[in-house]
Amino acid sequence: MSLDGFIARDDNSVGDLFDWYGNGDVEVTHAGTFPPFRMTAESARYWSESTSRVGALVVGRTLFDFTNGWGGRHPLDVPVVVVTHRSPTDWPFTTAAPFHFVTDGVEAAVDRARELAVGRDVNVTAGTMTGQALIAGLLDEIAVDLVPVVFGQGRRYFEGVAGPVRLGDPTMLIRGRSVTHLRFPAASIS
Repeated sequence: MSLDGFIARDDNSVGDLFDWYGNGDVEVTHAGTFPPFRMTAESARYWSESTSRVGALVVGRTLFDFTNGWGGRHPLDVPVVVVTHRSPTDWPFTTAAPFHFVTDGVEAAVDRARELAVGRDVNVTAGTMTGQALIAGLLDEIAVDLVPVVFGQGRRYFEGVAGPVRLGDPTMLIRGRSVTHLRFPAASIS
């Protein structure tokens, strides 16, 4: 996230926000067709610890379409629940990590993801989905990778949240190169 709260520009491009994926010496591999990341030791430890607990993801249709469904296999190799108004009719991929399309909102998507995660963490990602999950009280924890850049406008991390939102003290704070990894306990909307 940029210092001013954006996760992408209006056209969904991310600019410098993910440069920390490639500014270090530690190779981090993943499933699918993505090339390995090259992170600093601090960011690689954070990434490994965070992603090792993930059992399923909830994403919005915008992210799904923007990534072309990650070529049929998400880099974390876990089930992905896509919140959409309309399921795709031309999904061309067979996958090791299945995609599930839910049309009845973020709460139904999180419920489905919990079933698929089998006791592991469910991550909700991208701005609209994170905002909806926050408003619905579905988040136990909020993770932010804060990058020292100011976008000025774009797609907000907590899209649709009027706030104010009160977060507790960070339960984790890791300083990487050109990124600060933060984790906060569940938030309450005032």
